[in-house]
Amino acid sequence: GNGYIEGKELENFFQELESARKGAGVDSKYDNLGDKMKEFMRKYDKNSDGKIEMAELAQILPTEENFLLCFRQHVGSSSEFMEAWRRYDTDRSGYIEANELKGFLSDLLKKANRPYDEPKLQEYTQTILRMFDMNGDGKLGLSEMSR
Repeated sequence: GNGYIEGKELENFFQELESARKGAGVDSKYDNLGDKMKEFMRKYDKNSDGKIEMAELAQILPTEENFLLCFRQHVGSSSEFMEAWRRYDTDRSGYIEANELKGFLSDLLKKANRPYDEPKLQEYTQTILRMFDMNGDGKLGLSEMSR
């Protein structure tokens, strides 16, 4: 909940990552999980603080796994959130409808230099709606979007 993967969370992350790699048939050049963790941290812990922060994690994961991280980085503060809300609520309805959300996600992915195609953008839009549209009306109210 602090925006970092550290300590036991980091260890659990590596165990899950290793399990997923083995499940995908990817061989490891390291026998020891500790050695793998050290190499990983050397490569991805850009500020050498011993933690993986959201920005670092977003560079590791492919687009499918990190588009929510991009969203979080794009609207980090409440003022940035309200600015984004006003920009993408184009009809000033007080809601972000699916087409407005799609525009937001498209701009977000462009800003993050993440490739996408129309079907993937549609999938991301529907995923966000499924995750945050609590009342099922097909649009996001301010309280839903702030989640």
